[in-house]
Amino acid sequence: MTVLIDPPNWPGPRGLMWSHLVSDSSLDELHTFAVLLGVPRRAFDRDHYDVPETVHAHALSLGAQAVSSRELLSRLIAAGLRRRKIR
Repeated sequence: MTVLIDPPNWPGPRGLMWSHLVSDSSLDELHTFAVLLGVPRRAFDRDHYDVPETVHAHALSLGAQAVSSRELLSRLIAAGLRRRKIR
């Protein structure tokens, strides 16, 4: 059971760079971690939270594992938690 975070490589609102926060075991684990991190539920998007660069270090201090974006996606898929957008 691990919460994963990728590098803040994604440009987003307020001129900040953003990361993705996921769990490789359950959405319940992810939501619980997001509460501890102080990330609002509105930041949740299907299978991940979008988090600003300003919380990246705090996520690591709470136990999130830093991984590449590619590994994050691979582990999300392997866990069966990937939820794609419906077109």
